[in-house]
Amino acid sequence: MIVIEKLISGKTAPSERIVLPYELRCKSRLRTRLESGEEAGIFLERGTILRGGNRLQANDGRIVEVVAAPEEVMEIRSGDPLLLARAAYHLGNRHVAVEIGEGLLRFSRDHVLAEMVRGLGFSVDEASSPFEPEGGAYGHGHSPDGEGRGPRIHDMKGRP
Repeated sequence: MIVIEKLISGKTAPSERIVLPYELRCKSRLRTRLESGEEAGIFLERGTILRGGNRLQANDGRIVEVVAAPEEVMEIRSGDPLLLARAAYHLGNRHVAVEIGEGLLRFSRDHVLAEMVRGLGFSVDEASSPFEPEGGAYGHGHSPDGEGRGPRIHDMKGRP
């Protein structure tokens, strides 16, 4: 089993890849498999959120690229920033992880949330896409790639 304990910066060419959905990229302790099928144990600093494109260094020196797996998501689009802000507010008020893009909000598939945003005037598209939601505003620590998306998540009581 390959053991991974380091999140590294830079664009070092990987020799391995690991494909994970967002839910598993939020775990700092994880037993999984590389894309090659080799078993892997990930042991990172608590609160670390892995992003697609991050590089990990295994204890044997191998570099592993993190790939955001396609997930079942819902997307809403608008050229009206105020309307998108309203939807983002209502989704955030429900503590929903939301990916924000140019004219786009993306969130995990949920029929109740879909009805809510339809009530705000959106049409909702279902898609299978890598999911990279925003990090929490109260995140601590740093992101090795400098993206600034908070690398920590906290539960409702502020615990990592």
